[in-house]
Amino acid sequence: MTVRFGLLGAGRIGKVHAKAIAANPVAKLAAVADAVGKAASDLASAYGAQVCTIEAIEKAGDIDAVVICTPTDTHADLIERFARAGKAIFCEKPIDLDIGRVKTCLTVVKETKATLMVGFNRRFDPHFAAVRKAIDDGAVGKVEMVQIVSRDPGAPPAEYITRSGGIFKDMTIHDFDMARFLLGEEAATVTAQASVLVDKKIGKLGDYDSASVIITTRDGRHCAISNSRRATYGYDQRIEVHGSKGMVAAENQRPVAIEIANGNGYTRPPLHDFFMTRYTEAYANEIASFIEAVEKGRKAHPSGEDGLIALAMAEAALRSVREGRTVKMSEFDL
Repeated sequence: MTVRFGLLGAGRIGKVHAKAIAANPVAKLAAVADAVGKAASDLASAYGAQVCTIEAIEKAGDIDAVVICTPTDTHADLIERFARAGKAIFCEKPIDLDIGRVKTCLTVVKETKATLMVGFNRRFDPHFAAVRKAIDDGAVGKVEMVQIVSRDPGAPPAEYITRSGGIFKDMTIHDFDMARFLLGEEAATVTAQASVLVDKKIGKLGDYDSASVIITTRDGRHCAISNSRRATYGYDQRIEVHGSKGMVAAENQRPVAIEIANGNGYTRPPLHDFFMTRYTEAYANEIASFIEAVEKGRKAHPSGEDGLIALAMAEAALRSVREGRTVKMSEFDL
């Protein structure tokens, strides 16, 4: 079986997913839709696809699945639309910025029995997945403490910030999902601090560019997250898990894994410049997992429910910053 895809959105992340689909031997990028005609035609021609409207993709009997890479405020409507059309759906995070809207959307997904996967690609990174396997194999014993460092090389443009939902719902949401992935237990409380240290324009838009979060589970395990919109040395992505028997860590990755030693000391090449190159394998593995779920008719993971919980954790972090308190996850009706 070849899974034929319609891609909604030909921007930066759309290009990443188009590449992953094209590289998969059992997938075919059949159609591309984007509000910007040239963006759609350029991407479609690169992979032998057709430029189509969203309506045409919705009605197409030969398209099995869609990948939603449009702006966040369109995600929930498109998920419902394609669930009713009988298509399998892969949607970039988040489903929506409002918890109530996400819950309504997931009700439609459940009623239509649609396959829905939410794009938390970091679960599929080989290095992070190896950390999870080490935990599952008992190599570090019972997980006690997790540290996640996620720092972007630079801040996004103001136009993006106004639609993204802010640092917690756009950036940290990946780390909230990773915290759940590594802790193996749901969060009980979220405590956050956030500041504007990189760009004052971000603060004027009501957002933050530097954040620290502490997540605590019911059993007392905790995860510390460090975020920044500025890392002068590259795309900083590290995790560490400390357990009762030891520790496992995934360090930063580089395009070339070499080390040079001479009279000036030891040097290594720079880090990846951003997610497009750092997580190439993760995106490929993510699409492969989605295709397998479609082929086998099983529930896809990360699921819509995973997206809902990560969004609630982001909302808890934002509430913690604004109200200056620790927020209990029981405050959210999930």
